[in-house]
Amino acid sequence: MLIRVDPMLLYVTLGTNDLYHAGHFYDAVLPVLGYRRQHYSEEEIGYSAEGDVRCRFWVVTPFNRRRATSGNGAMVAFAAASRADVDAFHAAAMAAGGVDEGGPGLRPYHAHFYAAYVRDLDGNKLCAVCENPE
Repeated sequence: MLIRVDPMLLYVTLGTNDLYHAGHFYDAVLPVLGYRRQHYSEEEIGYSAEGDVRCRFWVVTPFNRRRATSGNGAMVAFAAASRADVDAFHAAAMAAGGVDEGGPGLRPYHAHFYAAYVRDLDGNKLCAVCENPE
């Protein structure tokens, strides 16, 4: 019997209070991981991997028009193909005005868990992770 396994998450959204500046931040940071801006409107920006038919990561102004806030304990982790991509993600985030939450390096989760942690311009926590041995 063939069992179809779909991805657990269809897409992720993070709120912003300044879509213009958030766009500049993510346009600088996400391409190093292979993600590109594919959609833009006055309310949202969507990113996807090359060849993906839908945006999987969105930066949006809150639907209820209230101020966007970051979540305590919330984080978005992006898959990176190599440790060099994790390093580049961290460097791009720092250059684009992000805040360091843990520079690139191995973490204790398993032998090859290489990650870097940053916060975007709205305080949202982001991570890039490579689980490949190098």
